[in-house]
Amino acid sequence: MKVFEKAPAKINVSLDVLHKREDGFHEVEMVMAMVDLADRLEMEELPRDTIMISSQAGYIPLDEKNLAFKAAKLLKERCGVKQGVYIHLDKHIPVAAGLAGGSSDAAAALRGLNRLWKLDLPLSELQELGAELGSDVPYCIAGGTVLATGRGERLRALPPMPSCWVVIAKPPINVSTADVYGRLKADQICDHPPTKQMIDGLVHKDWEVICRSLGNVLEEVTFGLHPEVRRIKETMLRLGADGALMSGSGPTVFALAAKSSRARRIYNGLKGFCKEVYVVRILT
Repeated sequence: MKVFEKAPAKINVSLDVLHKREDGFHEVEMVMAMVDLADRLEMEELPRDTIMISSQAGYIPLDEKNLAFKAAKLLKERCGVKQGVYIHLDKHIPVAAGLAGGSSDAAAALRGLNRLWKLDLPLSELQELGAELGSDVPYCIAGGTVLATGRGERLRALPPMPSCWVVIAKPPINVSTADVYGRLKADQICDHPPTKQMIDGLVHKDWEVICRSLGNVLEEVTFGLHPEVRRIKETMLRLGADGALMSGSGPTVFALAAKSSRARRIYNGLKGFCKEVYVVRILT
């Protein structure tokens, strides 16, 4: 038996850090949505009790460092599964990009293996397991447009993002999320994103308000480390983006465009100096 799962990338249309918690994590307030740039997982039962992963991408680990592998191992241990599994990961989301590619792979593995092994675990239980793997995994299990609080694991569904085009550009650098958060001085943040305004824009489907409310307090940290990330954002706005923002801790930047012609112009303008550029739709 085989099952297939899609693992879409996420973008942060708003990312705020409220304070650093006593447990060392940061208290966040984020509005997240998914885009139609996705990895694909194929999962097949193995007769022996082992986990095997393969991928066409030569730049990702295929052992216990892989989040999909960790998800399979966690599910096997918690549910007492003695069945083995072979997972093929068809990778399309850039790695270390602020798009939650690894988290989405782990979420897809949990969803798919729940079906393959006929465990019938409810979504809430899969999300509890996912929280042990990473802060973004519970969101990636359910998807949609959500407000995430806590360290990202507490989720509240929001009205979906309006249908639009998203131009995604990742420069040829990798950014450590831990390093960016480590450099952030949470108690010195003066310009917090207008999260409530963003939610109001979603509720009233007001495109202009949504684009005006884009904000990410991690931008200045990453911009300081990698000035080229700022230049990508400025280029997107100069080329006519309705709004542009760095996703997560970066280095990926995305542009929102209501019209396909404008998205194509942004894409063409970026291809000259940024190899990884994609034009995709928001998942509503």
